Amino acid sequence: MSEQKINIRLSVLDLAPVIAGNTPADSFRNTLDLARHAEEWGYHRYWLAEHHNMPGIASSATSVIIGHVAGGTKTIRVGSGGIMLPNHAPLVIAEQFGTLESLYPGRIDLGLGRAPGSDQAAARALRRGLGSGGQDFPELLSELQAYLKPPAGANMSVRAVPGEGLDIPIWLLGSSGFSAQLAGQLGLPFAFASHFAPEYLLPAIELYRSNFRPSEALDKPYVMIGLNVVAADTVKEADRLATSQQQQFLNLIRGRTARLSPPVDSMEDLWHEHERALVQKQLSYAIVGDQDTIRKRLPAYLEETGADECIVASQIYDHEARLKSYQLLAGAVNLK
Repeated sequence: MSEQKINIRLSVLDLAPVIAGNTPADSFRNTLDLARHAEEWGYHRYWLAEHHNMPGIASSATSVIIGHVAGGTKTIRVGSGGIMLPNHAPLVIAEQFGTLESLYPGRIDLGLGRAPGSDQAAARALRRGLGSGGQDFPELLSELQAYLKPPAGANMSVRAVPGEGLDIPIWLLGSSGFSAQLAGQLGLPFAFASHFAPEYLLPAIELYRSNFRPSEALDKPYVMIGLNVVAADTVKEADRLATSQQQQFLNLIRGRTARLSPPVDSMEDLWHEHERALVQKQLSYAIVGDQDTIRKRLPAYLEETGADECIVASQIYDHEARLKSYQLLAGAVNLK
């Protein structure tokens, strides 16, 4: 007898991890391979995230890698999770995503965030001459929207070509209440970064829904939540694979950046008790285990949040094990 279908749309969040001993070129090959498999297994969209000055993340030129993935797949939606808008002139993003939408019509998503996606030194290097620390995000967003859909009767002295007139879904991403409230007021879909900031998830969702105003984009709220999932044939193996991500978060807590480390049999010799608590707190919206674990834990998260979609990050060192994790998740949910 087949397992009962879990009614949720699943998508992939790919940080294009650079593992110890490999190069970004290896990461890009793995990204396209994962995207092709995700398409086959029934995942809805495939998003890549903008990060800078991080040796373990290769997706800094996010628009370029989106084109690489879209060009190598056929049906899956491909987009940004997200583009950090204060790092860019809105016209540039309108043109880049207008180009992507022109090349791959009906398949491109534009997810936007207001954080730098980097440390302060990299943020200064990226924002040279822009004078932005993220506070002007609403104004940047309004400018971007005007390039894509000029207001009726507007005499645009600068136009986005390509970009103007194209239907490119805009999402707002956030890890606090700011983007949640703004997304609600503008009637845009909202994605929360619960894969690294879980404690603010429920208040942000409530803020989004309570501020929601119907728009051309949406007639009712649409919430996507981020989940960390590490799945394997056994719980023991999943626990071991998950130590790569735990090491990554431990490095961030200690102010270090590094390539994704191989898994270890135990983390006990690597962290102190308070560090263990901090890592586990940041990874509290995670599912680590076998398919039975997924079938038990995922419905609880969905009931708690009322999410319409889950976007899944799986920071797993071995590429074949990472593929297997996404395949097991798709099978547990019965995507197809």
